[in-house]
Parts: sequence; structure tokens; C-alpha cells
Amino acid sequence: METTKILIGYAIYLPIALFLTYYVSKTLFKNSKIYMLDIFKGREEIANATNKLFETGFYLLNLGFALMILEMNMYDNSYQVLIEKLSYKIGGFSIYLGLMLFLNLYFFFRGKRKASQTQVEQRIVING
Repeated sequence: METTKILIGYAIYLPIALFLTYYVSKTLFKNSKIYMLDIFKGREEIANATNKLFETGFYLLNLGFALMILEMNMYDNSYQVLIEKLSYKIGGFSIYLGLMLFLNLYFFFRGKRKASQTQVEQRIVING
């Protein structure tokens, strides 16, 4: 096992994992502000604060997972094995990020649905 190739693998994997986490987070939470405003009935301060908390949790979970799976063992000292290990790690992490993205979207849509349902119930009580 050659340490140099493992270090090269780390040097490639870490920036890609960090960038993917950053990109997905910024895209998700920039576009989720509208849902948060709807959920919190236009109260911008609480919507932004909640969105920021979700974003912080997203970073912690995903960066933690990226670091947790960092270990790379190479028993064959070739660049082919290095590329295959990297593709497996980056591909697996990308799938994980996609699942986390959809999980967050589920929570946003669920919150939006609950907020809409509460508004309908309030109208029924007021008009009823």
C-alpha cells in the first residue's frame, strides 16, 4: 500500500465532497425560503431563522458523513484502483446527498401542507 496514492485520493475526494455539500445546500436553502415564508405565514424573521437552522443541520450531517467515510484502503498499488475507489466514494456520497435533498424537500412540502391545512381549518371555524 503506497501512502502517496492514498493521500492523492484524499486530496481529490475531500474538495469534491465539500463542494458537492456546499452546492446542494446553497441550492436547496436558497429555494426553500419561499416554502418557509408560506409555512410561517409571511413572518420573514422566523422563516429565515428556521431555514438557517435546517441549513446548519444539513451541513453538519453531510460533512460528518463525508468525513466518516473518508477511509481509503488500497491493497493494489495502481491508479486504476485509486480511480475506482474515488468513483465509489464520490458516487456513494452523491447518492447520499440526493437522498438528504429529497428528505429535506419532503419536510418542506409536509410543512407547507400542514400550514395550508391549518389555514383551511381556521377559515372553517371563523366562517362556520
